[in-house]
Amino acid sequence: MAKENPKQADEAAAAQPGTDQPEKAQPEKNQPENAQPDKARQPTEAEKILMSADPVPTEAKPSKRSKGSRTISSGIAHINATFNNTQVSITDTRGAVLGWSSGGRMGFKGTRKSTAYAATVVSQDVARQVAPYRINELEVRVQGPGAGRESAVRALQSSGFTVTVIRDVTPIPHNGCRPRKRRRV
Repeated sequence: MAKENPKQADEAAAAQPGTDQPEKAQPEKNQPENAQPDKARQPTEAEKILMSADPVPTEAKPSKRSKGSRTISSGIAHINATFNNTQVSITDTRGAVLGWSSGGRMGFKGTRKSTAYAATVVSQDVARQVAPYRINELEVRVQGPGAGRESAVRALQSSGFTVTVIRDVTPIPHNGCRPRKRRRV
């Protein structure tokens, strides 16, 4: 017969039901082996300080405001009218976007995205989005050569905004890149 290790004998006896040996108390998984049960544990100094401090009153918490509850007196409308699409976004004076839309977002596809009618629908949609902010004055910045330039501005005016400035911010090269070769037709 082979000699058994005393630890293995204890484990084997504990695994068999009906043995008279008492089971060892297993420590909880989250606690280290030398931890005492919760009943005998004394609070640390930091816990005593936290327990003695007055709780924060519930009425002192600031109430959360909804997204559109702030009123903005003036904003900036950015209109990007390209040959393929028209994009309109309205920001506050710092540049935080309050609402945006484009021809593709409104359901226009293909060449219809770049039409003047699509630009009108896009501008009306953006005006609906920023209505909770109660913007009165708009500075309009138009960029690009597309067909929706003027119609987007007119739609913003008819939506109830007072347009203070219309500024063209289309980038113009000062003899920057070399142009393409000339077409021979």
